[in-house]
Amino acid sequence: MTFTTDQLAQLEKLAIEVPSWAYGNSGTRFRVFGTPGTPRDPWEKIADAAKVHELTGLAPAVALHIPWDKVDDYDALKQHAADLGVKIGTINSNTFQDDEYKFGSLANSDAGVRRRAIDHHLDCIEVMKATGSTDLKIWLADGTNYPGQDDLRARQDHMAEALAEIYAQLGDDQRLVLEYKFFEPAFYHTDVPDWGTSLVQCLALGDKARVCLDTGHHAPGTNIEFIVMQLLRLGRLGSFDFNSRFYADDDLIVGSADPFQLFRIMYECVRGGALDADSGVVFMLDQCHNLELKVPGQIRSVLNVQEMLARALLVDREALGQAQQDHDVLAAHGVFMDAFSTDVRADLAAWRESKGLSADPMAAYAASGYQEKITAERVGGTQAGWGA
Repeated sequence: MTFTTDQLAQLEKLAIEVPSWAYGNSGTRFRVFGTPGTPRDPWEKIADAAKVHELTGLAPAVALHIPWDKVDDYDALKQHAADLGVKIGTINSNTFQDDEYKFGSLANSDAGVRRRAIDHHLDCIEVMKATGSTDLKIWLADGTNYPGQDDLRARQDHMAEALAEIYAQLGDDQRLVLEYKFFEPAFYHTDVPDWGTSLVQCLALGDKARVCLDTGHHAPGTNIEFIVMQLLRLGRLGSFDFNSRFYADDDLIVGSADPFQLFRIMYECVRGGALDADSGVVFMLDQCHNLELKVPGQIRSVLNVQEMLARALLVDREALGQAQQDHDVLAAHGVFMDAFSTDVRADLAAWRESKGLSADPMAAYAASGYQEKITAERVGGTQAGWGA
């Protein structure tokens, strides 16, 4: 098969932010595993991210995590990224690792703790100004483990007030993106457990507040593409955190557990205009490579998103619309399955070659010697990981 001009134009729009923390060491509750060549600082994380973009042409931005990626000179870090052909993307805050946040951060009943959490986010806005980032992404680990532990309504009020103070400090071209997660680490209730709660808080804040959808943050059986559709319909989908899960928030390579789900999500992105420049939707990965090498793991991830987008673009929307109008259930389902079953790998390889890229980025990385280079050079110091 060959992509049409319109389909190629849509493919050209795909840009995926890669997360700096994906290049650091990670693991399970029981063990974080080290890997030769792991970055020791944000500069080396950005270098690895730039290698992904160099080989795929799909990953022009790197999301940072503060304070994990804190540096003394953000102007220099921004220039470092530019010199390597990428830019700084979303700035992610962190209010889930310090002892003070044991009982919550922005939703905490202690005004002093809330003040510290607010100030951290204001510091993140300063990082955004210095790096040229336009998105502040907030994920809160806030919640409780037992009924009666805290006042559920008061916590929502505290969080709303804190978010409003943070939102008020955003620049004209900056946004607040609020993530949600239905459980973990809190097990009785979570203060932002679902897209509805995130949306309600964002609506109260204003037009510059959007919802972040992490594909691993839903109960089993949740129809994620429905949520994608609804948020796009309302103009409130700010970003994706793409990953895959078998059980909960596994943070595996996107598309590895359920490629058909990724296909369905990408179809709703096509249908809802998420690829258009004015949609404001940021496609980002949020993954931990516990066993596999980090850089090729990220390459595999961005290629998976591109492949499922390509298949989604092949859905015959005219035939689908007619089948839906006729209530022809099997014909409509068949249109979907025909597109999903189409092997687009050769066409994507040809697209890459037309861009001066390797037809097979995974093979190109293996042959590049980059892994051997960073393994030899990155000796000594402290490898980056959770918390650094």
